[in-house]
Amino acid sequence: MKIDRRYIQPGPEVEQALLANQPVVALESTLITHGLPYPLNLQTAQEMEQEVRNAGATPATICLLDGMIRVGLNDDELSRLAEPGDTVKISSRGIGWALPTKQTAGTTVSGTMWIAAKVGIELFGTGGTGGVHVGASETGDISTDLFELARTPVAVVSSGVKSILDIGRTLEYLESVGVPVFGFQTDQFPAFFSGTSGHSAPMRLENAADAARTWQVHRDLGINTGMLIACPPPITLDDAGMLQQAVDQANREARESGISSGAVTPFVLGRIAELTDGESLRINTALLRHNAGVAGSIASALHTIRNQ
Repeated sequence: MKIDRRYIQPGPEVEQALLANQPVVALESTLITHGLPYPLNLQTAQEMEQEVRNAGATPATICLLDGMIRVGLNDDELSRLAEPGDTVKISSRGIGWALPTKQTAGTTVSGTMWIAAKVGIELFGTGGTGGVHVGASETGDISTDLFELARTPVAVVSSGVKSILDIGRTLEYLESVGVPVFGFQTDQFPAFFSGTSGHSAPMRLENAADAARTWQVHRDLGINTGMLIACPPPITLDDAGMLQQAVDQANREARESGISSGAVTPFVLGRIAELTDGESLRINTALLRHNAGVAGSIASALHTIRNQ
């Protein structure tokens, strides 16, 4: 894979792994810059990288630093990104603006997917993807993440889509654009904070080896979409009713405050954390670590398959 070094700077560990065809897992950075409070964001990012390493793969946290795409950060760079400061949130559509304007940015799911594919990384671990927002029939608010899944061949391991979204319509959209969706060791499609959304997972994968074989065939056939592998969170909120009330209230407050587009998710997740006395943050960090480890296991299994 040829890397355009005018715009992309891989970290030494990641570059060595890519050159040696070793397993690498992409990790997104909006959870660091916009998703979690400091210093929990730094701790969680470090723990996610360690989960990937524990699974036998190399972590590649992706972001923009001073107008350069970075694929893999050292400890000082990760700390700098986590500290409160003037960072922006960038999806794939904003990368062309962010580079010449020298932005420091966290990359969303779509931005991370696009960059990962550019450097040859096929596995990506994250918390939850974006989707069709509640009320999208009036507002047209559909996350860029779904469009990127439809056109970028990266396998995304997440806890489904965020529970603040219209999950049924999101699944319908992914079906329409041909993106395969799997429950990982579950028949239920998870809803970020919860192991079930009330919707069935279209297909099921039993383990990392199954996921790796499925992804390999997907690529062998020349199918150029991504793949969504949905893992239930390892812990959930005991009071499901309280969670749903918090989600509904946070969505309502966002609408009443006129919050829209990319500002919706950070606002709503922040309010849910407040309304659940921090329990949602505990679940969020647990599922982030878990998904990073699952992505690492799949990347390692894929490496084994290809070596055979």
